[in-house]
Amino acid sequence: MIDRVLSRRAQALADRDGFLEPAGDIDYDGDQFDREERSALRRVQGLSTELEDITEVEYRQLRLERVVLAAVWSDGTVADAENSLRELAALAETAGSEVLAGVLQRRQTPDPSTYLGSGKAQELKEIVVAEGADTVVCDTELAPSQRRALEDVVKVKVIDRTALILDIFAQHAKSREGKAQVELAQLQYLLPRLRGWGESMSRQAGGQAAGGQGMGSRGPGETKIELDRRRINSRIAKLKRELAGMKTHRDTRRAARAHHEVPAVAIAGYTNAGKSTLLNRLTHAGVLVDNQLFATLDTTVRRAETPDGREYTLTDTVGFVRALPHQLVEAFRSTLEEVADADLLLHVVDGSHPDPEGQISAVRAVLADVDATDVKEVVVVNKADAADPEVVDRILRHERHSIAVSARTGAGVEELLQLVADELPKPDIDVEVLVPYSRGDLVSRLHDEAEIVSEEHLGQGTLVVARVHGDLAAELTPFATTPAAG
Repeated sequence: MIDRVLSRRAQALADRDGFLEPAGDIDYDGDQFDREERSALRRVQGLSTELEDITEVEYRQLRLERVVLAAVWSDGTVADAENSLRELAALAETAGSEVLAGVLQRRQTPDPSTYLGSGKAQELKEIVVAEGADTVVCDTELAPSQRRALEDVVKVKVIDRTALILDIFAQHAKSREGKAQVELAQLQYLLPRLRGWGESMSRQAGGQAAGGQGMGSRGPGETKIELDRRRINSRIAKLKRELAGMKTHRDTRRAARAHHEVPAVAIAGYTNAGKSTLLNRLTHAGVLVDNQLFATLDTTVRRAETPDGREYTLTDTVGFVRALPHQLVEAFRSTLEEVADADLLLHVVDGSHPDPEGQISAVRAVLADVDATDVKEVVVVNKADAADPEVVDRILRHERHSIAVSARTGAGVEELLQLVADELPKPDIDVEVLVPYSRGDLVSRLHDEAEIVSEEHLGQGTLVVARVHGDLAAELTPFATTPAAG
């Protein structure tokens, strides 16, 4: 029996080392992965962003966190896995890191202990040492125990995709509301991950001991980790109260726009798809545009007009990303409600991205989380000047309401403006009113909110035939010359 086992092992090693092709279906291993994929830690080329040809002094001045990326590939193609890792590299660069290498491990499920498995974690440690890295970034949200176990093996700091995105948001938030939303998300992420080194988090002190009362005043008190947890919970409660107050202010402004029947158009999409560039092209808003992920975190609302003179608002929202941390979705829920309450959604897609359909799916998953799936959607394939025409045509054929534009060159923007005008709700009540000259405010509203059919200045006032919304029709009722028709 032992001889048979050893002979089979020797044959398997010979097949692997000599690359022998087994006969028949011997190479089929059920639903598992091939031997080579299971036993290899795949290095992904082209991820390094390390600076070259600089002096040691310059290097010390430009010192950034040096990171190695790690990911487990469980399903999809190898191209999908590498695209995900390249996106993680872009996130790391945006956070100010220097990407040295990236590795993929083929597994059916991540290891519950060390994410990669104990053997591959040891190999990752060797790569970290060889590259001189000081941080490992994993392409998923790690459980607290996984992060601790992997840190214990590789002996450098380990962070996950969620922590990386939260760090980018913290760097880019500018407004008071944006900063509060990011801090809330960071604290909610940190709370279950409090960790002390050695005995540092188990120290106890009574209420008076910390105040220098000395002997006889020390009680059992609470441990440092309990104290930190209580402080974090108190801060979370305070931030939620502040954000609730800001939401009330936002709801008031939104209600004022709704009262005046001003249609709302929201621009949403994957991060770095060109949403802010498109807003600037449509409204000359002057919003920050940068070729990096999550350049926009603070909502921008601008007023615009259709070609026929109807006013509407355009709202630029925070970009989405695959596996957007749920803490951020919750923290930014009040901001994302701008999308749910819009009359029309411009879903901007980067046509030059390797996987634009994956971007569309990721954005729609987040929209479903904020109950924005019922909003009328137009898919805007941006960067058409840099995209493969076949990819653009494929998206346009697949998406029923779609258009290709280039916000950088302006190509297709006029057609997009006309499409927005066609899709927005239009006034639907016919009125004929004689507005006295003392009510010039109503005439002004007619020009802003209604479709003017004819206008004539008479001795008693201004005779206007128009199509209006319900609330304006009610205000015009005392000046009607003929009964309004629906």
